[in-house]
Amino acid sequence: MEQNFGPYLEIARIQSEMNKMFEVLLEMRDEGGGPDFNAWIPSVDVCEDSESLILRAELPGVPLESLRVTAVSGAVVISGERTAANPPQHAKFHCMERNSGRFRRVIPMGLPINTRDAAATLANGLLEVRFRKVSNRRGEEVAINVTEGPAQTDTAIAAQRGAPRSRKEKP
Repeated sequence: MEQNFGPYLEIARIQSEMNKMFEVLLEMRDEGGGPDFNAWIPSVDVCEDSESLILRAELPGVPLESLRVTAVSGAVVISGERTAANPPQHAKFHCMERNSGRFRRVIPMGLPINTRDAAATLANGLLEVRFRKVSNRRGEEVAINVTEGPAQTDTAIAAQRGAPRSRKEKP
């Protein structure tokens, strides 16, 4: 059954874009930097299931080597750089919309998460970071290792740890 959200979906999209813009402006003010017109902001979705909070970010053209993902004070920070494509010699652009350069995105998670048990993958330009929900959080910064490959399922993550998931853990 397909739901029709009508104009509300478009309003939510516009609000999301405006939030991204203000995040960048606040970060530039906090870091003392000026505007960077080559900067770009990756699109992000955050969703949850019964046990995990899942962050997905679109990062096409960002190599794993330039990607850094950290968690600090209830937020995830994604930063890196996408290099510009080399145009053919003597090419004239009629339209140039693909941004390149450095980026930094801070995403508030909204729920307590286990940053030490995070799993992140980068595959086909999509970053997926999974956090287990927890009842409390200390707020220290934790670096998250990102591997290249397909996203892992909860069962695969549990199998890697050598402990089969036989019961649900309380969030």
